[in-house]
Amino acid sequence: MKTSTKARYSLRLMVDIAQNEDSGPVSLKEASRRQGISIKYLEQLAKTLGAAGCVTSIRGAQGGYLLTRPADEISAGEVIRAAEGEFLPIACLAEDEPDCPLHEDCTSSRFWGGLRNTIDSYVNGISIAELAEI
Repeated sequence: MKTSTKARYSLRLMVDIAQNEDSGPVSLKEASRRQGISIKYLEQLAKTLGAAGCVTSIRGAQGGYLLTRPADEISAGEVIRAAEGEFLPIACLAEDEPDCPLHEDCTSSRFWGGLRNTIDSYVNGISIAELAEI
C-alpha cells in the first residue's frame, strides 16, 4: 500500500501551518520554500483542506492560512481523509459499493475490515500538534 503524495503533502502543509501560525497567517509562498513543494500544488491542497474545514484563508497583504481549530484537535486521519477520502483496503468495504455476491462466504472480509479499523484507529489517534511537536 502506498499513501498518495496528496496525503503526505497535506500533512506537511498542516504541520507547517501549526508550527508557524503564531506569527500570523502562513503564506503558501513561505510554506513552499520551507517544504520544497510548489506553490501551485499547495494551493490545490489548501483548497481541499479548506473545504474539509481544516484550514481557513485570510486575504490581503498579510494573509495566508490558519488552522480552523487547535492543532491538538485535528487528527492526521482527518487530513488524510480530506486529501484522499476514506481508506479502503478493498472496494467492497465502501458503504456505497453494491453487496458483494461472495459476502456471505467471504472469509477474508474480517481481515480487510480489521486492517481498515487498525489504520483508522492509528491515524485518528495522532494529532497535528503531535506531528508538529508543539
